Amino acid sequence: MLSFDLRAAAPAPQRILAVGCHSDDIEIGCGGTLLTLTRSVTDLHVTWVVLAAEGVRADEAHASAAAFLADASSSDIRVLRYRESFLPYDGGQVKEGFEGLKDAAPDLVFTHAREDLHQDHRLASELTWNTFRNHLILEYEIPKYDGDLGRPNVFVPLDEPVVDDKLRLLETHFPSQGDKHWFDGELFRGLMRLRGMECASRYAEAFACRKLVVHSSS
Repeated sequence: MLSFDLRAAAPAPQRILAVGCHSDDIEIGCGGTLLTLTRSVTDLHVTWVVLAAEGVRADEAHASAAAFLADASSSDIRVLRYRESFLPYDGGQVKEGFEGLKDAAPDLVFTHAREDLHQDHRLASELTWNTFRNHLILEYEIPKYDGDLGRPNVFVPLDEPVVDDKLRLLETHFPSQGDKHWFDGELFRGLMRLRGMECASRYAEAFACRKLVVHSSS
């Protein structure tokens, strides 16, 4: 398997945009990767965007994002208030919101997977690609009842302390989800263990990368 160290790239990404539809999506899908990058890449700025959160869920989103980004050099947390589960039906407004994300000027974008069966997630992925045409985009996965996990082609191995921190932060910051049958540390750890096995490590998060340009030295 070919390996590439994003942290040691020349230059390493300095500006990251993470897009999630709901309060816990970014944390579940790429929380371990973001913890790893914020702890190892200097001068890293992260724009963290949650599209649909209100009330308690908005409070959870802010607190969780701040905790996950504690080691970033700087961050911009944006919690928007589109209607959860109705994003495709409010598509015009959401599209305008995405246009407003261009000021993040990211080197790397994390977003939902194109094949995700949740309607909000699919729209977020589509609009990410519409908005950021010449960017490195990694699509993360969210385990759910629909059974729509795909076959990712990019893996980020995670140290076990990072895995433990991710699970601890999820449990700490999302008490409103505690009664959901899918919101379970064992499930999240199991998926990271599975993806770790697939890339010959212990734990990993996995992504779909649809376009990657490799520049050879002159």
